[in-house]
Amino acid sequence: MSKSAVLFSNSGKLSQAIEGFRPRQAQTDMAIAVEQAIDKKHPLIVEAGTGTGKTFAYLVPAMQSDKKTIVSTGTKNLQEQLFHRDLPVVKRALGSNRKTALLKGRANYLCLHRLRQHGGNNTLLDRSTLSEFTSVREWASTTKSGDMGDMKSLAENAKVLPFVTSTADSCLGKDCPDYEDCYMVKARRKALDADIVVVNHHLFFADMALKDTGFGELIPEADLVVFDEAHQIPEIASEYFGESLSSRQIHDLSRDIEVVYRTSLKDAKQLHSVAEKCKLISADLRMLFPEQVEKGNWREKLHREEVQSEIAKLTDALSVLYEVIKLHVGRDKDLDNIFERVCEAKTKLSRLTDTELKGVSLWYETTQRHIVLHLTPLSIAKKFERFVSEPKRAWVFTSATLMVDHGFTHFQRQMGLNDAKTLHLDSPFDYPNQAILCVPRFLPEPNARNMRDTLLDISIKLVKASKGRCFLLFTSHATLRAIAAKLEDKVDNPILVQGTTTKRALLERYLNEKDAVLLGTGAFWEGVDVRGEDLTCVLIDKLPFASPDDPLLQARIEDCRKHGGNPFAQLQIPQAAIALKQGAGRLIRDEQDKGVLVICDNRLVTKDYGKIFMGSLPNMHRTRSLQKVTDFLEQIHAKATES
Repeated sequence: MSKSAVLFSNSGKLSQAIEGFRPRQAQTDMAIAVEQAIDKKHPLIVEAGTGTGKTFAYLVPAMQSDKKTIVSTGTKNLQEQLFHRDLPVVKRALGSNRKTALLKGRANYLCLHRLRQHGGNNTLLDRSTLSEFTSVREWASTTKSGDMGDMKSLAENAKVLPFVTSTADSCLGKDCPDYEDCYMVKARRKALDADIVVVNHHLFFADMALKDTGFGELIPEADLVVFDEAHQIPEIASEYFGESLSSRQIHDLSRDIEVVYRTSLKDAKQLHSVAEKCKLISADLRMLFPEQVEKGNWREKLHREEVQSEIAKLTDALSVLYEVIKLHVGRDKDLDNIFERVCEAKTKLSRLTDTELKGVSLWYETTQRHIVLHLTPLSIAKKFERFVSEPKRAWVFTSATLMVDHGFTHFQRQMGLNDAKTLHLDSPFDYPNQAILCVPRFLPEPNARNMRDTLLDISIKLVKASKGRCFLLFTSHATLRAIAAKLEDKVDNPILVQGTTTKRALLERYLNEKDAVLLGTGAFWEGVDVRGEDLTCVLIDKLPFASPDDPLLQARIEDCRKHGGNPFAQLQIPQAAIALKQGAGRLIRDEQDKGVLVICDNRLVTKDYGKIFMGSLPNMHRTRSLQKVTDFLEQIHAKATES
């Protein structure tokens, strides 16, 4: 009998130490599979339905083994939950003394050097940023971790953050005068010394792509790597295996040069003027694009004369900046670092404007003030396959949403994991009795002009029947805004709309106001855990196909066709099916939950591919009748009121 089977049994350590713990066959099966993967050093892919308890199923075998383990999660929130809540419970239950560490990306830690550097140069900061800077300086005198997330009074997107944290570009590394006191260095040393290290996917792949320093030492040491929320990996890995350059980076370069000029090299005025020129040219490049935010094909834009002209100017200006800084190399450590950043920017700009490159997508995106140029590989399968195969170690990829059309082929093909062992574990929830799935009758076509009116009408009925307690999830911000604006006048419930404040603040309000309705797009389709009577209804406006205008998707579609594939079947349907499963997964989070899922897209019924989507969803009771749905919601509400 395996160690895991004993530990997860009725008489095992978990049952004895954790109040309310009950053995679940699916959880035990997963733990045994993870234990075997550790012993045999092979990759394992597990789809574990909601409620399986997958976190314990991989943490327990990892904690029981003597193997150095990296656990990577989808977001910082999940990372903290895993480290502060789940790991201590497992550690206590097993009586383990294995060391654990939490490691975040460098932008999460206070940089003592930059804090001091900007402390004497407040002319660069406006009044509100200066006020934030003062608060950070006070907090800096008491913090032990330097984790900016511990400073609750500071907003997630506070303007002061770039002035008090470093990036891989701006960090001086071992040349930094504050290296020995650096919070990032301390966190990494702790991680190197730990047996189990909790990171997030962005940090893992940033380091794997060797764009960061220090954590790269951890990966070779690990015997086991676990990816939770593994469905996110293909996109994140593609991003880090590619390259990008933004006008913001050029602006940051210019700002950092100005700080050096004003504080250390006051005799080097030319530095400041040349850097300013680079900044102005990059701003002019952004001005060639529409004011509203957009994504597009960069290869196509490079055919425009005015774009070519601006790129030529930027290339020349960076070359002049390179020559000017070269004259002062060795005089100031910060400037030496800036010199390396200018070299890298020059190299990147050259690659990002090479339209002859094969196997990559060249695309751009704009923000309100900046433009970002991207080079993204169309496939990471071969590169990742090499990474996984050498040296031999155990890999576990798990999520509630990895399978499409009853198989793992899509995920395996994306990641080059064709030889991995696979395991599918159903959710323990009684979906036919706990939930109803409804595709209402008489729906217009998804893009019909009257579709929004229909959506509004259905939303009103659902909100009234459930007395709030609804998530209305949309595939576009435009539809979200249109429904939100009209719904406010039609119902008395508080309407909470994504974008009006942070995701965390919206969720807190939703939980505190017991009749509130939350309207969201992508951010609320996954990573949100609302249980019991707080969420009894989820509406999804339509199948979440990626926008056909997305330049990266267009490039992948073209590449798929070139290789004789069917891009709709091989790319678009699988991606949309996984996203739909994620959205649907918000509804039933507990064995006691009850609720309805309403998907307002008749393609689920009228198109052949609808079967793939329906087959990917939990086995809920199905109906076309909206009346049945509102009756069920009213019953749930009546029972909740009685109890």
